[in-house]
Amino acid sequence: MSDVGTAERALRCLDLTDLTDNCTDQAIDALCAKALDPRGPVAAVCVWPQFVVRARETLRGSSVRIATVVNFPGGGEDVGRVTDDVQEALADGANEIDLVLPYDALRRGNPAIAAEMIEAVREMTDQGRLLKVILETGELKEPALIEKESRLAVDAGADFIKTSTGKTPVSATPEAAEIMLNVIKASGRPVGLKPSGGIRTLADAKIYLDLADRIMGPGWATPQTFRIGASSVYDALIAAIEGRASTAAVGTY
Repeated sequence: MSDVGTAERALRCLDLTDLTDNCTDQAIDALCAKALDPRGPVAAVCVWPQFVVRARETLRGSSVRIATVVNFPGGGEDVGRVTDDVQEALADGANEIDLVLPYDALRRGNPAIAAEMIEAVREMTDQGRLLKVILETGELKEPALIEKESRLAVDAGADFIKTSTGKTPVSATPEAAEIMLNVIKASGRPVGLKPSGGIRTLADAKIYLDLADRIMGPGWATPQTFRIGASSVYDALIAAIEGRASTAAVGTY
């Protein structure tokens, strides 16, 4: 596939993201305007819970979905607080919930709390709404732990498994994504993958698309099964579509 074709494919799979600590209403408006670019549109915008209503109003009538984060970024273990936050986000109009798994519990050898949290949120995200479970693979580090956490999330009902919050020193890596894709393939369930954080260039995006094509088969990676969590890659994708060179932009995670 040409660079233009790869860039167009990646753009349609993009969760255009602003999870900066100083995000404003004006930044959300700009994010949503990018999301609606006719060369896309992107799959979704991913914003803090307090901006869901504004994004919903700005994107009303479009195909762009609204994702928000819960238990983010720390991956706490209070299931009741998480479900309260999810309920509020869904009431505000979120279509997709990106839930940080309590990965420290898994490292301690206590997966039960993680499974309980996913299952509780799973029960709430119905009617076409998606649950994306963030594994924070850069903190787990060990391949065996990443595989175990991936299987737990898939078995507990995740619609997508996502590598990272983008808030840790190590975010998405091809090695983690490969483990996650192999778990998805072995499960036989229609679960998607979302590499997230540190994806800044067309070459970065292509690595993950190529991985998905190799493991899951050509054509598997669509917005229904594959997302890229980033904003810094947006300008690079637009530049490639327009035939321009681009330098990596500063990320907005």
